[in-house]
Amino acid sequence: MSNQKVVLGIIGGSGVYDIDKLQNTYWKKVESPFGEPSDELLFGELDGQKMVFLPRHGRGHKVPPSEINFRANIDALKRAGVTDIISVSAVGSLKEELTPGTFVIVDQFIDRTFARNKSFFSSGLVAHVSMAHPVCNRLGEHLELAAKDSGIEIVRGGTYLVMEGPQFSSVAESELYRSWNCDVIGMTNMPEAKLAREAEMCYATVAMVTDYDCWHPDHDNVTVDAIIKVLLANADNARSLVKNVAPSIDTDTHGVTCTCKTALDNAIITAPDARDQKIVNKLSAIIGRALNQ
Repeated sequence: MSNQKVVLGIIGGSGVYDIDKLQNTYWKKVESPFGEPSDELLFGELDGQKMVFLPRHGRGHKVPPSEINFRANIDALKRAGVTDIISVSAVGSLKEELTPGTFVIVDQFIDRTFARNKSFFSSGLVAHVSMAHPVCNRLGEHLELAAKDSGIEIVRGGTYLVMEGPQFSSVAESELYRSWNCDVIGMTNMPEAKLAREAEMCYATVAMVTDYDCWHPDHDNVTVDAIIKVLLANADNARSLVKNVAPSIDTDTHGVTCTCKTALDNAIITAPDARDQKIVNKLSAIIGRALNQ
């Protein structure tokens, strides 16, 4: 582990379908035993930092939230050598003070999705990883500093309510989530964060506020043009943030020893002689370190 170089993966959400200033770039299809990822992966370098980019919805935004193959996406990134993931996601605001254009480095999730495969593990190989602290604090610190250096309005900490979609909330649902003290609402960061933890990858989310959720009295007066304008501005800021955060992650000597990268220690419950070898082989990229330590 100590000799492993950090490779930064970027998962781009709505409006973020590429990364500026990448050098030595090429798109490559990465096969996964869990099926087709959302798209090919874009490999490149940014100021010496190796990076791999994946558009979560595919180039052209072809894949709706409930049909994203989250397991294939994370597995493909792992097979591509990615160690750390920054997830960039468009969200709605559940707080008056989180205005459109604000970026939130969330630190908690409430998962309300119900139609998605949420684990790499299944009958024949059982594991339970901790999600008490679902994001990497180290990556969050890098993102906070880079955002401030970029002049981006940033809030550190917050709870992201993940809904199934693709429809948006009712007013009753929106008010319920506000009563739970949630900060933002979106459709894509679960089970993504859970799978990244199972894959022993550092994971952090940048939630980009595009508008207020429907609880807000001005919600019905917001035009599509206004939302798109914010979405495009957020995408530009997200690309700037990635450009500025890459060098600090590249020189972070603590990256290879982060506890996220040993999440499977003591997590696999199935006895060695009871493990289904087909599943073990299928999860080779995910559990290789844990089984070979």
